[in-house]
Amino acid sequence: MALPRRFPSGSAAAQRDEAMPHLQFDLNFAPSPEQKGRFAQAVLRGFAEIMDTGTDPIAMTLRTCPREDLLFGRSRDGRAVILNADVRYGRSTEQKRRVALKIMEEVERFFGLPRRNVYVVLTEHEGESFQLSDEVPTWRPGENPLED
Repeated sequence: MALPRRFPSGSAAAQRDEAMPHLQFDLNFAPSPEQKGRFAQAVLRGFAEIMDTGTDPIAMTLRTCPREDLLFGRSRDGRAVILNADVRYGRSTEQKRRVALKIMEEVERFFGLPRRNVYVVLTEHEGESFQLSDEVPTWRPGENPLED
């Protein structure tokens, strides 16, 4: 299911927002393709809403590996999800906490893992660290891409 764009292709807002976040999930279990697809769509929507961006610029990787190849000490049953998220500077502490909790909620909802089995690492970068076709400025609080 394709998600709607929040702003027109080629608009100034779309060009500015091309500094895409990359959400890299590592799972030490193998969910079904349907579970992964529904999870990815829910994460895209939640991330875009909380982080005040469109869904088009979000890149996501879901990798699975054997349980013994990914360990997280807090996990009581051995199953774990680790998210390394590369995002632009400028989001508030509250936004970052909300998005981390939202992702933990979606992992629990779609895969049945307790939230304590999820580890979220957010790494912030300047906009120009995300390269597609143009250099992109860093997001700033109060910026509304829909007003461009």
